[in-house]
Formats: sequence, structure tokens, C-alpha cells
Amino acid sequence: MSPEWSVYIVRTGKGTLYTGITTDVARRLAEHESGTKGARSLRGKGPLKLVFQAEAGDRSRASRLEWHIKQWPKARKEALVRGELTLPDDV
Repeated sequence: MSPEWSVYIVRTGKGTLYTGITTDVARRLAEHESGTKGARSLRGKGPLKLVFQAEAGDRSRASRLEWHIKQWPKARKEALVRGELTLPDDV
């Protein structure tokens, strides 16, 4: 059985939102915080805080959700983080 993929959003120390996908959110957040295996764009931007995560199904759907979220303006991402929006089902 394939692992369950999740989409997640991390807030940097300056308030920037970073969206990613993984099969293990806790491990991935630790990688981002360590600065060794995390996204280059997050290096030196700590402290990092996980502000959103949701199961996304398989990797393909998770990648599509990640792409869609990355296209959204920050205000819409913030609404998702606050729970005022849900992830689209048709992605």
C-alpha cells in the first residue's frame, strides 16, 4: 500500500508562507528546521511554525494541491490556515 501524502503550510519568522508535500509532516518540518535537507528557500528564515496540514491522498493529487495553493494570493492562504476555506475536491 502506498503512503498517504499530505500538503502542509509553514510560516517563517517573518510571516512568509511556504507550501509543501510529504508523507511525514513531522519529519519534513524537522528537515526544514535543521536547514540540511529542507527547502533552500527556508534556510535562515526560522523560527518555522507548521500552520496547516491536510491529507491529500496519493502523490499526484498532493502535487496538484500544492501547485494550486502556491498560485493563491497570501490572503487566500491565510483564510485556509484560519479554517475559513477548505481544499478543493476537484484537484
